[in-house]
Amino acid sequence: MNRRKMAYDIDEMPPMRESIILAFQHLFAMFGATILVPILVNAAAGKEVLTIPVALVSSGIGTLIYILCTKGKSPVYLGSSFAFIVPVAAAYTKAGIAGAMTGIMAVGLIYIIVAIIIKFVGKDWLEKLLPPVVIGPMIMIIGLGLAPSAISQIGLASGTDLDWKVILVAAISFLTTAIVMTKAKGFFKIIPFLIGIIIGYIVAVCLGMIDFKPVAEASWFSIPKFKILFKDYQLNFSALMTIAPIALVTMCEHIGDHTSLSNIIGRDLIKEPGLDRTLLGDGIATLVAGLLGGPANTTYGENTSVVGMTKVASVKVIGLAAIFAIIIGFLGKFTALVSTIPNAVLGGVSLLLYGFIAVNGLKVLIKNQVNFEDPKNVIVASSMLVLGLGGAAVSIVSGDLSLTISGMSLAAIIGILLCSLLPKEEKPVATLITEDARTTKQDMNKLKKDIKDELTVELKEDILKAIKDEMNKPNKKRK
Repeated sequence: MNRRKMAYDIDEMPPMRESIILAFQHLFAMFGATILVPILVNAAAGKEVLTIPVALVSSGIGTLIYILCTKGKSPVYLGSSFAFIVPVAAAYTKAGIAGAMTGIMAVGLIYIIVAIIIKFVGKDWLEKLLPPVVIGPMIMIIGLGLAPSAISQIGLASGTDLDWKVILVAAISFLTTAIVMTKAKGFFKIIPFLIGIIIGYIVAVCLGMIDFKPVAEASWFSIPKFKILFKDYQLNFSALMTIAPIALVTMCEHIGDHTSLSNIIGRDLIKEPGLDRTLLGDGIATLVAGLLGGPANTTYGENTSVVGMTKVASVKVIGLAAIFAIIIGFLGKFTALVSTIPNAVLGGVSLLLYGFIAVNGLKVLIKNQVNFEDPKNVIVASSMLVLGLGGAAVSIVSGDLSLTISGMSLAAIIGILLCSLLPKEEKPVATLITEDARTTKQDMNKLKKDIKDELTVELKEDILKAIKDEMNKPNKKRK
């Protein structure tokens, strides 16, 4: 893989002032999605299942664990996974916090087991199970699946009354980010998202869209509401099958994000530090999150997008962002302040971030030269996209156990099954011979033209005669 020119490579550290600003950009990139997961889980369950401070702390701790497991060779940030919103809420309804956290820890263990298998057996079986024609659409589903969230945030969802303030703030946030990304020079060019958020926030303040009352009421320092295993809850396996199968989806997401990031930085992260180490880091991070009462972690495409657009791949910057996330989890006022960022601002920036994720999925298909002349590949990709984006769901209930497979989960499973069961199209031998003969004749015509332009008259005549004789020979069947 060709090494890409980065502003700062994975083992480099920008000056401290720049590092702090760059770390905050990563923090803001993951913040909206990371805090949104607890909000949506609580809304779905009707009770407080997860809290924002615990989500931030477990995200930071998980990222540091990942960096340690990967020996500081992969610039990935781990945040709260959207794939677990519905399963965690369902598990909580069925078995309380114990059922939800037990399921999350089980996902972490599945990751660890797969990582160990890859360490001793290799990853070929996993690559065959999850080929590019499956990974590419999965990444696209992740990005495009988040698109309705961004559209809702900017106030353009169907059936929503238009609010000129929301649309204006979203447009300014989006355009500021886009302009900085394309026109800015020097250091400003590598912090487009942070600038977009700041400018959008200032405009929102001027329009009276920010309520600072929560900031005034929040304390400067507060201990997050951790839920510790054996202290606050006991293991409960009754809702295990509601959450555990989602590991398949997040493993696809994991591989997809690392494949995308490899293309961005010009390093094959699947080989070095290795898929076993990246999965191990992700798995231990999710296991620890469950032990603390936090949401499951996953590799964040938002931060991968930041790396791609800013060309800053420094792992030290990622680690600094993780430390900031942990600290902020204990700072009541700062958490309250960041929580006041309007959805319009986050939505305006997310229009670029989520789209960038989807485009990276397309890049996977292009880079691996997936042949869509083959009906099998068309069937696999199209089925996955429709199922993943169409809201398809399958529910299986057996006694106290229930399993709901929906969206990304269903798309991943169907994609894998179709890819394994459908036969690959075989071109007729005659077609291959015809195409080969046509290519040979085209090459000879090109050589003929080059010869006319370059060689002496005497030599031209001899060579042109030889080529003419060869072209007039009947096509022979090639093996």
